[in-house]
Amino acid sequence: MTSIKQPGEKNLMLFSGRAHPELADEVAEHVGVSLTPTKLIDFANGEIYARYLESVRGCDAFVIQSHTGPINKWIMEQLIMVDALKRASAKRITVVMPFFGYARQDKKGRGREPITARLMADMFKTAGADRLMSIDLHTSQIQGFFDGPVDHLFAMPVLESYLKNKLDLENTTVVSPDTGRVRLSERWADTLGTPLAFIHKRRDLDVANQVKVSEVVGRVRGRTCVLIDDMIDTAGTICKAADALYEQGATDVITAATHAVFSDPAVDRLKNSRISEVIVTNTLPLSQAGRFDKLTVLSIAPLIARAITEVFQDGSVTSLFEGDT
Repeated sequence: MTSIKQPGEKNLMLFSGRAHPELADEVAEHVGVSLTPTKLIDFANGEIYARYLESVRGCDAFVIQSHTGPINKWIMEQLIMVDALKRASAKRITVVMPFFGYARQDKKGRGREPITARLMADMFKTAGADRLMSIDLHTSQIQGFFDGPVDHLFAMPVLESYLKNKLDLENTTVVSPDTGRVRLSERWADTLGTPLAFIHKRRDLDVANQVKVSEVVGRVRGRTCVLIDDMIDTAGTICKAADALYEQGATDVITAATHAVFSDPAVDRLKNSRISEVIVTNTLPLSQAGRFDKLTVLSIAPLIARAITEVFQDGSVTSLFEGDT
């Protein structure tokens, strides 16, 4: 079955690009549909061609694509898929981006810089998207960049459920690796019922991915610390934060993040770090080389599937997070 029909001829169809087919298959299984057959090929010069092998006229289309490397190729593929749906008379098009590419470029830090996250939203609107869905945006303000509904999903319930079953919460502290993640970490601390700490850091604006840890603020001595972040890219921030926590007397450090970007040399850094466990979700594909003994990968597919079902049935996505918005 490649679609679900509701009274009044509502028709859900799910489409996937080629970036992360395993996640798309899992989402489709939870939704209860098959992915719509799609022809996606690359021409010799790198141009992408897309064509749907079934009629999509009048459907409620959900196009899922993870913005992994090569990131520009997969973003372009998703844009082309949206354009094809618009020209084939899909009724409503929802772009599902488990990881929102370019989300870190959400403001001008200095003169003559782009705001590429806004450019991304504009491109998908121009292509024909009616709605965006993403998980743990780098900053919530990105929701305002798109002129239409944006479903901002949170991986926190998936990660927290796992941690609750393995931690002694009486002896645990949630730690934000920088001041920009304090609000997210506060939600974690409130839900788990633990103290909150944060690390003040300084970043070299002239050198990408270079971080200097300055000070740990909060109760960490003799406690298990859970470092919370939205993504792990080169792992420089997380590894330096873990070292700072151990220097302040932490007995164990675990890190939990939604997006495992794992750009070089992240895997080597994490393997050789003092972090005892790295917990991530499968919003991005991980190669065999990107997996290591202390890595735990949790599936985000059930959450995405529930959100898609709620949108299709005109339900409440907010209800998935018990009032969080």
